[in-house]
Amino acid sequence: MTQTETPPQSETLGFQAEVKQLLHLMIHSLYSNKEIFLRELVSNASDACDKLRFEAIDSPDLYEGDGELRIRVEYDADKKTITVSDNGIGMTRDEAVANLGTIARSGTKEFFSQLTGDKQKDAQLIGQFGVGFYSSFIVAKKVSVLSRRAGAPETEAVMWESDGQGEFSVTPVEKADRGTAITLYLRDDEEEFASGWKLREVLRRYSDHISLPIQMLKEEWDNEKSELAKKSEWETINQASALWTRAKSDITDEQYREFYKHVAHDFDDPLAWTHNRVEGRSEYTQLLYIPKRAPLDLWDREGRRGVKLYVKRVFIMDDAEQLLPAYLRFVRGVIDSADLPLNVSREILQESRDVRVIREGSAKRVLSMLEDLAENKPEDYAAFWEQFGQVLKEGTGEDPSNRERIAKLLRFASTHGDTSAQTVSLADYVSRMKEGQDKIYYVSAETYAAASNSPHLEIFRKKGLEVLLLSDRVDEWMLSYLREFEGKPLASIAKGGLDLDALADEEEKKHQAEVAETFKPLVERLKTALEGKVKDVRVTGRLVDSPACVVVDEHELSPHLLRMLQAAGQAAPEVKPILEINPEHGLIAKVQAASDDTFGEWAQVLLDQAMLAEGGGLADPAAFVKRMNKLLLG
Repeated sequence: MTQTETPPQSETLGFQAEVKQLLHLMIHSLYSNKEIFLRELVSNASDACDKLRFEAIDSPDLYEGDGELRIRVEYDADKKTITVSDNGIGMTRDEAVANLGTIARSGTKEFFSQLTGDKQKDAQLIGQFGVGFYSSFIVAKKVSVLSRRAGAPETEAVMWESDGQGEFSVTPVEKADRGTAITLYLRDDEEEFASGWKLREVLRRYSDHISLPIQMLKEEWDNEKSELAKKSEWETINQASALWTRAKSDITDEQYREFYKHVAHDFDDPLAWTHNRVEGRSEYTQLLYIPKRAPLDLWDREGRRGVKLYVKRVFIMDDAEQLLPAYLRFVRGVIDSADLPLNVSREILQESRDVRVIREGSAKRVLSMLEDLAENKPEDYAAFWEQFGQVLKEGTGEDPSNRERIAKLLRFASTHGDTSAQTVSLADYVSRMKEGQDKIYYVSAETYAAASNSPHLEIFRKKGLEVLLLSDRVDEWMLSYLREFEGKPLASIAKGGLDLDALADEEEKKHQAEVAETFKPLVERLKTALEGKVKDVRVTGRLVDSPACVVVDEHELSPHLLRMLQAAGQAAPEVKPILEINPEHGLIAKVQAASDDTFGEWAQVLLDQAMLAEGGGLADPAAFVKRMNKLLLG
């Protein structure tokens, strides 16, 4: 800097609007669990050290002669301050502004749209979204962050300060050592945290799993002053070994839960976990968790998600999505490989044989975990299915080698219970199949209500045959891969090729043949009246209470799938429906008796009603209403 240049001054900037809202909600909603701020700060410090270790693989100079990574926690009872410091990667001025002043992550919009004002519900959402650094303001009236990025000159450090009310300042300062020191100026009623025993107790409960040493100054009792006196010697208060490298017998359930919260940045306990060391063609350790709740960005295709990858205990990357198939993207945890190179990249992961082995082994391990839940903890599995069932269904197409295992884990609503809850497994369905029944029947629609009220169900209810009710958007895609279960094909009851003859007695078959012959003239008249609008018209035995329904041929796309394709802006083939009529219905008798002047109107109304009942739309609703009114008035 020349003599004519002035040193850069402090700047005052405003928080992103979402940050202001998040700070307000956290202070008011998470107050009952305020000590989590320490867990969050230590977790962030651990991540900063992991990132330095990774960057230093290619640039060892970043260590600046100090390769012993650690986290230190200090307090000053008189000043009511707590300082959490690390010698990790640190931040530049721009990184401090970006990381501490804005929320730049997927799911932000969904998070704020779901807030209700109910403290308990909002607290769960906040925990699901992640609280991180901003949790400091639960106990602090002011927060200072002093940071210098590894490799930057001492003069290029930054001081970030805020009272959490809406603005923050950033000031260029000097800092001799790399890393970050966060100082919390406690509120007057939070002074209990400015004590050694309290901090040690919280750190051992929440952060014992951290693989880096967490250090505090030793304290000894001073008899003369009747108080604890700090020594100049640092002591490590956690085990400081990677939790996944320890023997399972040495790890408590509470330690597993707290590690999950660290690795997943989740506020809730996990639903289940599995911890294994795999040896053979590939050596790796996996500690994988199933969350209780779906992340807010589960359906964001741009968002990266996956497990943390370590190589020989060295952190390599977050969200290594290549280590698990996409349909298991809800899984969180750590995979530590003994075979991959330290300089592995995402591109190398896509092509590595070792990664394929890890991916296949980890997928099988997660499926085993889910099978155990389903068999031994059905309530927990029901909770899992409610959150992640639609994602697991994707596995029927994405993971053909495990398709049979995934099929056994699927759950559906069905006519057996007449409830929208998806609790019926395919094995349950098969166990209740009627004598002579050789297919698993289903109907798909946009909603559960539309599926459960489908006219196609009428004959099945009359005969006591169970039908699966499918209404998830992924179901039609899933069915293109899941064609059978235990040798029994899945059959849509909305397809024209449905054959219930095996379940009909001889008298029923004879009656159906006589009725079809009797109504031949009406069928021909309808074909003529609806020419170009339907593929065919025929008499059916599948209806009981409805006058007509529409179906498609066995190998044609269902109307529901066609509507989904059109809604997504994709080209869809033109499929003309087949109109099936119920000869026992009074409306069919009225159509049969119509004069030539009104027969065409009745035929069109019959088709439009059938289309509406199936869940479809009409090309000209106004014409339908006008036609109906005309016929009703006679």
